[in-house]
Amino acid sequence: MGYIEEVNEALAAFPPFWQRVGEYRFTENALDTLQINIGLKCNLACKHCHVESSPARTEEMSRETLEQCLAVFCDRGFKTIDITGGAPEMNPNYEWFLREAVGAGASVMTRSNLSICKEPGYESIPELWAELGITVIASLPHYVKKTSEKQRGAGTFDPTIEMLQHLCALGYGKGEGAGLGGKRLELDLVFNPLGAFLPPEQGALEAEYKAKLKADFDIDFENLFAITNAPGGRFGERLLKTNNMDRYMNTLIGAFNEETVPAMMCRTQLSVSWDGTLYDCDFNQAVGMPCKNDLTIADMAADPSIPLAREIHFGNHCYACCAGSGSS
Repeated sequence: MGYIEEVNEALAAFPPFWQRVGEYRFTENALDTLQINIGLKCNLACKHCHVESSPARTEEMSRETLEQCLAVFCDRGFKTIDITGGAPEMNPNYEWFLREAVGAGASVMTRSNLSICKEPGYESIPELWAELGITVIASLPHYVKKTSEKQRGAGTFDPTIEMLQHLCALGYGKGEGAGLGGKRLELDLVFNPLGAFLPPEQGALEAEYKAKLKADFDIDFENLFAITNAPGGRFGERLLKTNNMDRYMNTLIGAFNEETVPAMMCRTQLSVSWDGTLYDCDFNQAVGMPCKNDLTIADMAADPSIPLAREIHFGNHCYACCAGSGSS
């Protein structure tokens, strides 16, 4: 039995999440966001990574599949393209896709660990983001170096801080019209807990991050998103190996908040994996749970009559999205 099967078997022992969602087991009829995981290769191998990205991964989305994503975006009324990975910058079609997505009228957001932009061949990417008005969502586990590097590895903090400072110099995090050509350049940060516990309250944590990053590094940003670690992928495997799965799942279930259910991200998005398989979210990719319709982005591009609305494929890892204040 592989680790994914072991994690899924362990999760199945808990009360089914789908029984808690009631009428919200379906997506909205119109979807806002097309989320695209364009590859699993990454320059880092973070402990919390739910898709198990690392320098050893080779999977990447092809130009053909990226073109199919663009076709579906244009045909189906999506507003936002959310580009993720891995380190999405490592896909050789990344810069081409950014330009095509912006040209198609998308509001484009890219996930980044930022340290990749300090490596040879990637140094010009921040200027491209600023030129195109790309929203940058950057992972920063903590504003203290020692704590951050416990999660992301030694030598990762300083390059990330340097890139945040560079983005601020380009106009990111400064508010409306402060960037190149008067563009609003939005910079958001993501916090994941270091271990098997819930994140702090998001508003208070954001205020703490803003104060510390400004005082220590002169860094400004718009929003901090505090994301609960989903018990899948590399993090789920670690929970099993350390015998913490039961304790963590009981924490998530005990913190279930029904008020977060209507805003679950899966209800307004479609997620595409590197090979074109469709998922309800990136976390479902990690545990091998495709959309119930078993379609690919190629199917959607070939037949515009296929409805976007669908029944959501829930698993017990979904408790992470509805614990406490919610992670959607």
